Amino acid sequence: MHGDIRFEHVSFAYEGCPEILSDINFSIKAGTTLGILGGTGSGKSTLMNILGLLDKPTSGNYYLNGENMTEAPDKSMAHLRNRSIGFVFQNYNLIARTEALDNVELPMLYAGIHEKERRERAKELLKLVGMENRMDHTPDTLSGGQKQRVAIARAMANNPDLILADEPTGALDSKTGHLVMDLFHQLNEEQHKTIILITHSQELAAETTRMVHIRDGNIEEVDA
Repeated sequence: MHGDIRFEHVSFAYEGCPEILSDINFSIKAGTTLGILGGTGSGKSTLMNILGLLDKPTSGNYYLNGENMTEAPDKSMAHLRNRSIGFVFQNYNLIARTEALDNVELPMLYAGIHEKERRERAKELLKLVGMENRMDHTPDTLSGGQKQRVAIARAMANNPDLILADEPTGALDSKTGHLVMDLFHQLNEEQHKTIILITHSQELAAETTRMVHIRDGNIEEVDA
């Protein structure tokens, strides 16, 4: 199973600026769930960018499936980002005026998957998240919870090992948020996806196997 993650003394700073992350150390086994808990300005979004191969550490090492991403060329990182990592965001990041089916197909289009195959998989994924009756709907005709379910289907498009969810219930009411979390649990339990939730919510983070508390760019506590 793929999806093992290890941070060894990871720090990050923009040139000429104070460190945003300082000496971060933690690991997560494939097929488990992790909550990264922190408030505004804690560094959790920067941590997610490194996890998602959008940024590289200034120092230290980030290992994904045993490979050191700190040394990986940009082309390899882009390939892994498309094939091995699925992203779910608070504001959904769906393409406006584009049907749900086409939104889910997009990562497969970038991966060069044939039209017939990606269309069939997109339909399967929308059915998985309970959106089979909304495939031809554009985001502006969907509720927040429906949009997030489409976003989760899109994150699964290329069958990634790792799903990164940044405040995935932040724009939803409590009941809808619980439905979205149920989907993440289903993906973890049935498909053994490694799922990392980045959140300011103690309640949300508590639904994961382990929690990492981050404050002012430092890991304060790692809950087993």
